[in-house]
Amino acid sequence: MIDERFDINLVREVAERRPDWQFILVGPVVKINPADLPQRDNIHYLGSKSYKELPYYLSGWDISMIPFEKNESTKYISPTKTPEYLAAGKPVISTSIADVVTPYGDKNLVYIADSADEFIAAAETELSKTVGQYQKWLNEVDSFLKNVSWDHTSHEMYGRINECLLQKADLSGAALKSVA
Repeated sequence: MIDERFDINLVREVAERRPDWQFILVGPVVKINPADLPQRDNIHYLGSKSYKELPYYLSGWDISMIPFEKNESTKYISPTKTPEYLAAGKPVISTSIADVVTPYGDKNLVYIADSADEFIAAAETELSKTVGQYQKWLNEVDSFLKNVSWDHTSHEMYGRINECLLQKADLSGAALKSVA
């Protein structure tokens, strides 16, 4: 979705400074005026796509980006795109959204860039990586993501719920014993 969270100025400036790079933006434009979006020959707004179509688009990208504006709408956001892009083996450049910085930025799994200079530097670094450097990064991503799956999360939640139920049962039993 391209909305009030989208950092229009960051994308505009990077696209202006790198006219040889192509910016493919997928998703409907909502809550903002489409006329306010940067318009350049190297920025392509493709609109809504089905979830089934998204892997085809993603497969053609060199780098994925999460260019969120820093505002009230993004203060507590946790973009699910981050692990999705990483799971697809795509490097990520994101603005400094708290839930992206920690843990992904802290673990050097994504680049954090709030300015056009930082974004360009991150992209140039990524585009100059050797196959070996990319594979090392991908191994680190895979190692991290194995504990971030929905299966892992649901298993952890199930265990925590059971612990709470057992504690409640123990407390209820203790209360009954003290009454008796």
